[in-house]
Amino acid sequence: MNVRRPKIAPSLLSADFAAIADQIAMVEAAGADELHLDTMDGRFVPNITWGMKIVKDLRRLTALPFDCHLMIVEPERYVDAFREAGADVITFHYEATPHPHRLLRHLREIGAKAGIAINPGTPAAMLEDLIEEIDRVLVMSVNPGFGGQSFIERALVKVEEVRAVLERRNPACEIEVDGGIGLANIERAVRAGADVLVAGNSVFAAGDPPAALREMRSRVDTARAASR
Repeated sequence: MNVRRPKIAPSLLSADFAAIADQIAMVEAAGADELHLDTMDGRFVPNITWGMKIVKDLRRLTALPFDCHLMIVEPERYVDAFREAGADVITFHYEATPHPHRLLRHLREIGAKAGIAINPGTPAAMLEDLIEEIDRVLVMSVNPGFGGQSFIERALVKVEEVRAVLERRNPACEIEVDGGIGLANIERAVRAGADVLVAGNSVFAAGDPPAALREMRSRVDTARAASR
């Protein structure tokens, strides 16, 4: 049974980059467990964000772990540079490379936690032959590319499916949920088996972001305790 305390990872995609140092300090003080950084290339997804330089510069602002989510084609070309820039967890998309097994092993070799993401249209069963090589499975609960999208309910079933396999074959692996997470569904995500909850607009666009983050922390802790 999964008894780890869930982590909350504010997504910097929703932060105000004109005041990014203050934004990071704010969520760190409010209890964020790590920071989620979305890299988009305009090819795998229809948006463009940032690369290694931003990750390296932000690394000086906090000791929180960096979860770098690479929504890019050919992620194998860039993972070493992201690791050198300060990424702690590097998550690539199953759909973005023909050799996910090789890349998962390489991420561990360079000292990163090896994460793999699956889009809403990708069945959890596609990870069957990779399970023992993964440190974190990211279940997308929106189609990747933009913040502020509505949560796809089917993702919770997929979390349950992944959790059932992990309990048998790789119980140390974490499950992350990204997209549309907020107070309306964060408890259900935890009950389904999620360990890491990515929250973007529900934190940074809230009227009181620290209070919103603290309320999320309270709710996920309660949900996890109830599921033991």
